[in-house]
Amino acid sequence: MRGTKPHLRVEREPLRDRPPPDYLSEDAKAEWGRIVPLLAERKILTEADVGMIETYCMSIGTVRDMDREIQRTGAVQKVYKVDKDGNSFLVSVRKNPAVSIRNEAMTQARLVASELGATPVSRSRPTIADDDDDDDLFGWQGAS
Repeated sequence: MRGTKPHLRVEREPLRDRPPPDYLSEDAKAEWGRIVPLLAERKILTEADVGMIETYCMSIGTVRDMDREIQRTGAVQKVYKVDKDGNSFLVSVRKNPAVSIRNEAMTQARLVASELGATPVSRSRPTIADDDDDDDLFGWQGAS
């Protein structure tokens, strides 16, 4: 292949006032309503980011749902066994599966939030500036 690479422009038009998808849980929709305006205001939310926003909101929805489950049933579960006479006795205590599900969803939400620039550390990183057609950073294009 010969010639010069075509100039590609990244579409950075911010998304505004997009409603949450119907299939999101109520908790995920609430997070959508909170985070989308913030990202749109900072002009970092584009159409290409919608899938990541959905993933983030679903993760937060799962965190909140599992947190309610843990509050209702506890962080640990007692495992009982019934003997042949019908008497139950404690066999073991185990971690509520909701704890692991919540932790995984928290990790996923944190990773996606970082990708979206929604964490303090990710907001402090340099961003991609608009292309000003100054591709000759070191002045080498004019040199022969």
